[in-house]
Amino acid sequence: MSQPFDNILGTIGNTPIVKISRLAPPGVELYVKLEAFNPMGSVKDRLAIGVIEDAERSGRLQPGQTVVEATSGNTGIGLAMVCAQKGYPLVVTMAENFSVERRKMMRFLGAKVILTPADQMGTGMLAKAVELAEAHGWFLCRQFENEANADIHSRTTAPEILDSFRGKRLDFWVTGFGTGGTLKGVSRVLKAERPETQIVVCEPDNSQLLSSGIPQERAPDGSPSASHPSFRPHQMHGWSPDFIPKLTGDVVSAELIDQIVPVKGADALSCSRELAQKEGIFTGISGGATFAGALRVCAEAPEGSTVLCMLPDTGERYLSTPLFEDVFNEMSIEEIEISRSTPSFRFDVVPESAQEDEPAAPVTEAARRFVAETIGDAGQPVVMFALEWCEFCWSVRKLFAKCGIQYRSVDIDSAELKKDDWGGQIRSALIERTDFKTIPQIFVGGELIGGCTDLFDAFRQGQVQQLMRDKGIGFDEKVSLDPYELLPAWLHPRQ
Repeated sequence: MSQPFDNILGTIGNTPIVKISRLAPPGVELYVKLEAFNPMGSVKDRLAIGVIEDAERSGRLQPGQTVVEATSGNTGIGLAMVCAQKGYPLVVTMAENFSVERRKMMRFLGAKVILTPADQMGTGMLAKAVELAEAHGWFLCRQFENEANADIHSRTTAPEILDSFRGKRLDFWVTGFGTGGTLKGVSRVLKAERPETQIVVCEPDNSQLLSSGIPQERAPDGSPSASHPSFRPHQMHGWSPDFIPKLTGDVVSAELIDQIVPVKGADALSCSRELAQKEGIFTGISGGATFAGALRVCAEAPEGSTVLCMLPDTGERYLSTPLFEDVFNEMSIEEIEISRSTPSFRFDVVPESAQEDEPAAPVTEAARRFVAETIGDAGQPVVMFALEWCEFCWSVRKLFAKCGIQYRSVDIDSAELKKDDWGGQIRSALIERTDFKTIPQIFVGGELIGGCTDLFDAFRQGQVQQLMRDKGIGFDEKVSLDPYELLPAWLHPRQ
């Protein structure tokens, strides 16, 4: 990592293996492989580059062609990174019940996210991806059947494990299964190079597909033709879809699995939190689930055994899930008491003003003309006088964006307006005109609406919409929302 890389894709892989100290039971050495150290925070970065570069080599993916894939999130995030770097448009299909953080990350990376009904589960989002690929001629990754998925793990993940434990014991390798790529790619190498290593696979205790012994119904291409009859909804995002992927089925058929461990959802959440609070390791629900399985293995393993557990991702993409339901935005009672133990900088005390307001810039005729012309510009009838990093201004911008409202923002604190304090002169002229000292100030068709909360109140009552109709200003009339929900959490009224 000390040498510069040609691009971000060179940083995929070579993730660290870390020994567990406080949570490991006595007599057993427990290690975790931290796939969160991949650039987009999950093991699926490996899958993404493996599948895309294999398709490039084979000619199945042409320059500029759109890539499409079904994903619970991590594969889509990895693909979004790879496609962004290589210049491919990306469309992902994802069931609507997966965490919103994942959608936002993919969209931030330039991907399009198509949501499918939650009750149609993984087979629904997969069928939608196939439908889109066939309709538009897009490249479908087929992560659940694509041998390139397993191959990248045989070439990277497995050798990293072998190198780390060369000359040392490695008695158990513990993993979950999602696509089956990690499981197939690593297990076949370990069985060939370290046959003494037992392959342990974890699955949800209420959705035991592998343990059921019931074969998966498949189409001729290996994709699932129906949901598995033993599937039940579970809490482990990215683990065990509602079918047994072909890559996972291959491992079962090859009899590479030595043990299957069922894991409770509550144990997954508990272990994820304990890893964070007792080991400083931040992993998601699936990582907590795999670690819970590894602890089960440790409890039954002979003394002196070495166990390696895969932690597939980071905890940040689970903020809206039950994993964080007991973590609050506001201070707890204990935190309030700590705050009150010293006298200053307290939320429950209104501070005295530390200094007088800064003197206002002089009002100039040039600034008066600029304000008047800007407010009266018929070509741009919606105007906001703003500050670049004001949270209230950004909340107004979000409302305008959601409603499709075109507007002009005069950012009086911007670098462009600093010369000769032109921004300050504009603000002084604005205050003189409106007798309204705070920012933002919003105008529609030359009429002052007021600040952020004034705009939000008028929007709630329909007054802004009617004014825009009267002025002939276009906007999306189908939008229905409470604009106060657009404020950052810390700006909401304290309960």
